[in-house]
Amino acid sequence: MDLNQKVALVTGGGVRLGRALVLALAKAGCDVFIHYGQSKDAANEVKQIAESFGVRAVTYSADLADATATDTIIPQAIESLGKVDILINSASIFLPEQDSFLKTNIDLWNRFFNINLRAQFQLSQAFAHYLLPEGKGKIINLNDSRITYPQTDNFTYRLTKRGLWEMTEIMALELAPNITVNALALGTILEPPGTPNPDKFLQEFARENIPLQIPASLKVVTDSALFLLQHDFLTGTTLTVDGGQYIYD
Repeated sequence: MDLNQKVALVTGGGVRLGRALVLALAKAGCDVFIHYGQSKDAANEVKQIAESFGVRAVTYSADLADATATDTIIPQAIESLGKVDILINSASIFLPEQDSFLKTNIDLWNRFFNINLRAQFQLSQAFAHYLLPEGKGKIINLNDSRITYPQTDNFTYRLTKRGLWEMTEIMALELAPNITVNALALGTILEPPGTPNPDKFLQEFARENIPLQIPASLKVVTDSALFLLQHDFLTGTTLTVDGGQYIYD
């Protein structure tokens, strides 16, 4: 796919990984529809930067925990920018407190599943219905390499991400040949929010936890996403981007 003059919708596009993906797509020539939850100021700032690359950019707020609000995102993107060629499901939640099977509860279960899995299903299905049977498009889901083997921490989060892994492959089969569906399984790319010295944190973390002993960068994520978008022969692929952090033997 030639990305120039395509339209990309990125959820969670105002901050962190979503922001980096929006700007990489804009630099590649994509018009961008920037979904955000509560980060209005950040999303507007990203919009201004994206427009400096000579593309169109639109911001839109919707609560992914609300199925009705989620239903409005694809139609609004089409209305605003005329079409949607690319969907990047970037938004998700992760809580630093580690719930386990015995400690979790139905409220936490619903929150994680609504934002981390149901919203991705809902958006991807709406995107597919919009494009098929004739249109062609691409979906990328952001996943987590930590869920490649079972552990007891972050129980509900892990379930949603393992579900997303399976859903990526099922969607790839059903939506071929018109729509490719791939994923990025990321390790620790960014520091936790509020970290006082991000560079120092990432350097120390890499030395202790990543076999390559070098910290990740946003560029490795955006380059990987662009790679998946630009190659039409890839579908059902989950590309692990973690420097070997979660290799398990």
